[in-house]
Amino acid sequence: MTLSLDRAREFLAARRIAVAGVSRDEKDFSRYLFGELVARGYDAVPVNPALAEVDGRRAFASLAEVEPPVEAALILTPRSATEAVVADALRAGIRRIWLHRGAGAGSATPGALALCRASGVEPVHDLCPFMVLTGTAFPHRFHGFFRRHLAHEHPAPQA
Repeated sequence: MTLSLDRAREFLAARRIAVAGVSRDEKDFSRYLFGELVARGYDAVPVNPALAEVDGRRAFASLAEVEPPVEAALILTPRSATEAVVADALRAGIRRIWLHRGAGAGSATPGALALCRASGVEPVHDLCPFMVLTGTAFPHRFHGFFRRHLAHEHPAPQA
């Protein structure tokens, strides 16, 4: 878990982060996470081809279209879309990639992980940012504590 936490902290050192897969639903977890990043001073950039803006911030259809470019991409897409979004991130030159995982299977797929690794990118893929960010609510801290102390590195997710 230490390697994942180190990669996660390196990811969060970026100040301009694309959030790919921000939902149209204002009550969706992705919107909550996006808002939390903004509240913490990150220049969060929403990416979803179905949105023009999120909370007053211009949304982009793809990572390659984001101007000015971002330092990192947090991917919260359904698994069926992840490989295409990772390929888009790599084409855009993004080297810090986080494939979100909360309580479920998460966004990471074997194909997405292979694309990253073929490009020399070691993505974060087994954590939720709330497990790493300081000062989060109890459920996130508990989940993070559990994952850090009782779990270990997970193998690549199965398709």
